[in-house]
Amino acid sequence: MYEDAHERSREQADLAALTQEIKAWGKQLGFAELGIAGIDLSHAEPGLQAWLAAGHHGEMAYMAAHGMKRARPAELVPGTVRVISARMNYLPKSGDADWRVKERAQMQVADTAVISVYARGRDYHKVLRNRLQQLAEKIEARIGALGYRVFTDSAPVLEVELAAKAGIGWRGKHTLLLNRDVGSMFFLGEILVDIPLPVDTPVSDHCGQCRACIDVCPTRAIIAPYQLDARRCISYLTIELHGSIPVELRPLIGNRVYGCDDCQLFCPWNKFAQQASVDDFDVRNGLDHASMVNLFAWSEAQFMRYLEGSPIRRIGHQRWLRNLAVGLGNAAGSMRGDAAIVQALQAQLQHPSGLVREHVIWALQQHGVES
Repeated sequence: MYEDAHERSREQADLAALTQEIKAWGKQLGFAELGIAGIDLSHAEPGLQAWLAAGHHGEMAYMAAHGMKRARPAELVPGTVRVISARMNYLPKSGDADWRVKERAQMQVADTAVISVYARGRDYHKVLRNRLQQLAEKIEARIGALGYRVFTDSAPVLEVELAAKAGIGWRGKHTLLLNRDVGSMFFLGEILVDIPLPVDTPVSDHCGQCRACIDVCPTRAIIAPYQLDARRCISYLTIELHGSIPVELRPLIGNRVYGCDDCQLFCPWNKFAQQASVDDFDVRNGLDHASMVNLFAWSEAQFMRYLEGSPIRRIGHQRWLRNLAVGLGNAAGSMRGDAAIVQALQAQLQHPSGLVREHVIWALQQHGVES
C-alpha cells in the first residue's frame, strides 16, 4: 500500500514538473499564458442548447452540426483527459499611448475603413496552430508517445469555456474571455491530450455592474449579459453572413468593413491590453488607416495578392466589396454626394455579382444618386 501511494505521489510530482515545463515552452513559443483544464463542460451544455434553439447562431450551421460534442472534448478526440489552453496577445506594436483612443477616432473618419484589429496582420489560425503543434511535439519528445490534437478556432470546441476552466480568465458580458491583467485582445488555442496533468484553478468574474460592452454595441447584438445574438453582430454580418446584409442593420454598421471591436474598445479592462510578442500580427497593407475608396478599387486579383496570408481572404472578393459598399454608403452621413465616393460606387454598378450590385445601388441611394 505504501509503495503504491509512493508511486502515485512520484507520478503526480512528475506531471506537475512536466506542466511547468510545458508552460515555459509555451512562453518561448510566443504564448502569453497557458493553463490546464479538465474536460467536464456539462455546466455549459444548457446554455449552448438554448443559444442554438433560439437560432442565435444564424447561418453558422457548423455551430449546430456537432451538437453537444462541442462541450464534450473526449467525444471529439477519444482518450482526452486534459486540455492545454493557451492565449497569445495580438495587439499590434505601436507607439500609441492608448490604442483605444486611436481606434475610436478612426471610426469617426467617414471614408476610412475600420478593420478589426485582429485581422490586420497574418491569419492567426496559421500562427497559433503552428506554434501549438511545436509545443505538442516538445511534450512528445519529452515523454514519448502522446495522444493529442491541436485546435485554433478550427473545430467544435468551446474555447472560452475551456480557457476559463484553465484559469486564463472569465467570460465577459460580451461573451469573450477577459483577463484582469490584459483585457481581451488575445487569441485562444488548445491541445487536447491524454495525460492527466494537474489542472489550474478558475478565476472569478470581475465584470461587476459594468455594462459598457452592452450599451456601446451598435446593433444591440448583446441582448443580455453573457448572451449574444450573432445575427445582429457586425462581425457576423461582415464575415459569416454570405448573402445580403439586412437593410435595417446597414446604417448601424458605419465604416466597419471587417469585424467589429466596439465591445472591446469600451471595456475598461482593455486599458491593460498588451502588445503582441510576435511579428505576425504587425499591420499589413496599411489596414489600420486605409481609404475605403482605395480598397473598393481592388480587383479580385489584387484582393487575393494583397491579402495573401490574411484572415480577410476567407470572405472572398464579392463580400469584401459588399461590406465596403455599405461603408461607403454610410459615409453619406457627413460626406453626402462626395465625388470620389460616388465615382467609386458607380464604377461597380455593372459588377457581375448581384450581391455587389445590390449593395452598391443602396450606397448610391444614401448619397442621393439614383443608379
